[in-house]
Amino acid sequence: MENRPNSTTVGFTLLPSELIHFIILRLALPDIFHLKSVNKFITSVISDQDFLRDYNLRSSSSTWLFVYKKRWHRDPVVIHGFTRSSERWFKVMIGDILKPVIPPGEDLYFLTASGNFFLFALNCSREVVSVNPMTKKVQKVPHSPLGPRGTSSWRRSGIKLLAGPPGSGRFRFLFAEMVGNSPTLFEYDSRTNEWKSTVARESVVSPNMSSSRIENRDGDRIFLSASNGPRRSVVISVGPDMNEPVVVQPVFSGVVEDGELAVGFSWGSVINRLHIYGDGRMLIVRSGPDSLDDANQGIRVVKGVELWGLGPNGRQWAFVSRVPNGLIDEIKKPYGVMMGCLEEREGTIGAILMSNFEGVWDIIWLSFDIEKSKWALDPLPEFKMQGSNMAGVTFSSGLTIC
Repeated sequence: MENRPNSTTVGFTLLPSELIHFIILRLALPDIFHLKSVNKFITSVISDQDFLRDYNLRSSSSTWLFVYKKRWHRDPVVIHGFTRSSERWFKVMIGDILKPVIPPGEDLYFLTASGNFFLFALNCSREVVSVNPMTKKVQKVPHSPLGPRGTSSWRRSGIKLLAGPPGSGRFRFLFAEMVGNSPTLFEYDSRTNEWKSTVARESVVSPNMSSSRIENRDGDRIFLSASNGPRRSVVISVGPDMNEPVVVQPVFSGVVEDGELAVGFSWGSVINRLHIYGDGRMLIVRSGPDSLDDANQGIRVVKGVELWGLGPNGRQWAFVSRVPNGLIDEIKKPYGVMMGCLEEREGTIGAILMSNFEGVWDIIWLSFDIEKSKWALDPLPEFKMQGSNMAGVTFSSGLTIC
């Protein structure tokens, strides 16, 4: 179809330049590219260096939700993205970009994203690749010191992708792992194309400290889970310079109503407590049948959601907040399988709960404002996933203009 400017587009360009700048600045990047394709004046606006700086700064602090679903191995690789500044899902087409490095029949899993970078694990070849859809560049990440790893080896709460400044083309990929009995931090730098590993040291804090270097939420510290058990977790905390990672082992002393729990992924009617970890936080999802018939059929609904964080000295998981009953009623839908992810960004903790019931996936986005201590349910447009397999979900900062 030919792209010809209509009367609405022409009228838009007659607005004062400052107002046009203000409007476009608040659009999602795919919408900006659409405007660019139908109007040359819009192209001149988004090419302005002041606009590029303002937009990239704003986008870098925004929150996107990215989901990868697939039906067959041969389906084109398409990432679906959503941000609060829009009312629809966007498609990030990266299948053609991946073709030169992905062998036929390879099984991809979407690990994480940050800025313009998307990271995938290849299950058959046990490799990791990064994709930049803006520059259309793809590269293989060399094996870490631990060697080739299948998709099941990567734990969502133990990995972190850090995009460099817009236009730098650089990223760092971090993950935490127990090597023997030693919590170890691994870091890959795309600039050097090399890995380095550091054994985290035990933190030394005074028992009567009201706060510590561990729980430094104002200092851009990164928290990665090396392992998570029913009662104890091993968390590595490291500053932005990646020097001197320290390890804490918070103990969960909360009430356990049942003897079984799932970490990260819940399947089966006998497990009614799901723990989701991320950024030094823990989300506890408590579920159960709504009726005797549901119990007989293995159907559960969410009964309660709690947020926990590291205590002042990092030795305990400390209760933070509980999702109000009113919101629980809004998300109380039957499910058979549930998974999730948890991330803290710009003073807000975001939680995604993805559940499946009779082949249909449902997505719930909960947000917790730390300063206001307030929960919110972020509405999502319809996302058709019936018959599809879930192959990765993550939060990320927004795409930027190169």
